[in-house]
This record gives sequence, C-alpha cells and structure tokens, in this order.
Amino acid sequence: MTDVRITHIGGPTTLIEVEGWRLLTDPTFDPAGGRYDFGWGTSSRKLTGPAIPPGDLPPIDAVLLTHDHHGDNLDDAGRRLLPTAGTVITTSSAAGRLDCPARGLAVWATTRLEAPDRPTIEVTATPARHGPPLSRPVVGDVTGFALRWAGQEHGVLWVTGDTVLHRGVRHVADRLSVGTILLHLGGVRFPATGPLRYTMTARQGADLCRLVGAHTVIPVHYEGWGHFQDSRDAIERAFSRAPDDVRHSIRWLSIGAPTTITV
Repeated sequence: MTDVRITHIGGPTTLIEVEGWRLLTDPTFDPAGGRYDFGWGTSSRKLTGPAIPPGDLPPIDAVLLTHDHHGDNLDDAGRRLLPTAGTVITTSSAAGRLDCPARGLAVWATTRLEAPDRPTIEVTATPARHGPPLSRPVVGDVTGFALRWAGQEHGVLWVTGDTVLHRGVRHVADRLSVGTILLHLGGVRFPATGPLRYTMTARQGADLCRLVGAHTVIPVHYEGWGHFQDSRDAIERAFSRAPDDVRHSIRWLSIGAPTTITV
C-alpha cells in the first residue's frame, strides 16, 4: 500500500508526490485573462490563474505532458518551466517540437523513472483522441499516462489526458488494472464547431469509470477556462446516477491543497 500526495493546481495541472518523486502534469501557470487559439477558428479565455505559482513549486523530477499544442495544457509559463524539470515525457510528435530534451512515447510504449533510494516508476502511454472520429490530423496527438510502481494496492494511477470516450480509451480496462484516475473532463465545445466535443462529458466520464472500476476517481480539467462546458455540478449529477461503486469512488480535491490518496 502506498500513499500519494496529489495537489490540483488548476485545469489539468497536478503535482503528484510519491516515495520521493515529484511529478507534474500538463503545466499551466499563466495568469487569468489571456485568450488562446486552439485552431479551426476556436479560442478560449483563461478564467482563473494557478493556485500555486511556479516559483513556489518544489524541484520537479518529471513532467507528464499529454500534449504541447494547446494553451490549456501547456501555456507560456508552463513552457518556461519544462527545461527545469529532470525529465519531460510526452507524445512522440511533441518531443520533436519542444525546445528541451523530452522522451516521446507511442501508444502503449513504456519508459522508466529511476533514481537511487526511490522506487522505479513505469510510465506507459495510453490511448487518447482529442475530438470526434477522424479529427486527429487537425487536433493533433494526445496521450494519457499509466503510472506503475511497487506497492500499489489498487492498481496503476492513470492520467487520462484530454480525450473523448472512444474504443482506445475503453481498451485501457482490458489492458490495465486501474486504481486511481486523474480524469480529464470538461466536455469541451466551441461555438465555431457546433456540437462537436473535444473531451469527455460528465456522463462519459462516469461511463468510463464504471467500465474501469477504479478505486478512486479525481476529476481535473473541468474549471478555469471558458471552453469547459461541464462544471463540477454537472459532474456530480452524472456520478450521482452511476452505480454505487462508481458514485462512491469520486474524490474532489480542494484546488491548491495537497491531498493524500491511497493507491
């Protein structure tokens, strides 16, 4: 059994501290107010700044970057942070674009984080599709991450990344025993592209959790931006209608406050 301390900094950005390791997901540290272009004539405004400024972070051993080409997952301040991290793990395409060394992973490829006097962490890239069918050439590559280390009681810690619910994501349940999910939600939608969704809705998130059977579900990527459509209220309604095991698995983190999770 291992205790992990997770701090939700805002949007998709979390600090994961486990057995001496400090891992940061999708660094977004710009102040509120900026507008960011996402392509296809879409854009969004950042509504809230980070709960913890980058200067107050401890040294970061690794950044888990689901993708590099959207400002709500990697903004200007987050990009400046990358060279200070020990390791950056991301998609193969992002690794070729970043101005710092990075390990690029194809889907289901694995790399290891190793250091003296710490458990080795296996990081496996999991499927993600950031939009409707056939949208990948436009929206770009995205990945999730499954983290495995010795002593996990309930299963791997899975960062879903920005994805809709599709066959590849469902396949994670066949490949991995998942204990904790950092579940990227928000039901992203833009006026310019009508009803198309670019991340899971609250209902889809609940459906995925029913399929995966995780012990703990932590919603992220649902607040702080104008293009997030499904708020905490919508997520709570969706999970309230789910089976008991799914309903009781959800764990809300107070943004900016470290929370200890047993994994």
